[in-house]
Amino acid sequence: MHLAVPAFVLLIGLALGSFLNVCISRLPQGLSIVRPRSRCPGCLAPISFYDNIPVLSFILLRGRCRHCSAGISWRYPAVELFTGAAALALFLKWGGQPLWAAAALAASCLLIAAAVMDLETMTISDVFSVGLAAVGLLSSPVNPYFSGAVWERLLSSVGGAVFGAFIVWVMSLLGRKIYGKEAVGEGDILLLAGIGALTGWEGAVSALIMASFFGSLYGLVLMAAKRVKRLDPVPFGPFLSLGALINLYSLVTVRDFFISVP
Repeated sequence: MHLAVPAFVLLIGLALGSFLNVCISRLPQGLSIVRPRSRCPGCLAPISFYDNIPVLSFILLRGRCRHCSAGISWRYPAVELFTGAAALALFLKWGGQPLWAAAALAASCLLIAAAVMDLETMTISDVFSVGLAAVGLLSSPVNPYFSGAVWERLLSSVGGAVFGAFIVWVMSLLGRKIYGKEAVGEGDILLLAGIGALTGWEGAVSALIMASFFGSLYGLVLMAAKRVKRLDPVPFGPFLSLGALINLYSLVTVRDFFISVP
């Protein structure tokens, strides 16, 4: 493979990451993601195109606005780099199935945006979850995790969405009964529905198991650092998204969580 192709894919991923940063910043405020053009949140000066190059501009500006020297959040280059890496990984894995690779990249962008928004605001925009479900349903005919005729593949996607929403809804009910408050939010229910539409019921279950593990580690680290107390809420969406991203690259089945003893 000529190196120019993966390099181009990486650049596309970086550019998509830059656009995701706009969505993450503006959607929680109910602002348009198209207008006005990007501007410094400190001095409101418009950002020139040469100061808006993914990652590179952050390095050249040393993480500060050209006009007012206000600090630029590390979230911007981090999202760009992560999206670029996801695009490259999916291309290397699924480049032989370009339609699925494109669908998986679109889904990855939605998952990354949902994860970062949940980390920053403790909310997940329905735009991301509904978009995820739509990508899953539309790409079901070329989804390598589904089999059979087109209608059977579509049914697998719908079934995965329903099952994903159902298991998180059950968790929500149990959480209210045990703790007397919300254990998972409505955004998590819709997010796992979208994940199920992409990876089927088994992908929804394995994403949930991985999210519970990663989320528990995150909570323990925060408690050790005395950032939160035991029953304080922490965002769950980032860990669901991480589990889903792993599954988009290579599906982790329920059987993979069990050690087979001869």
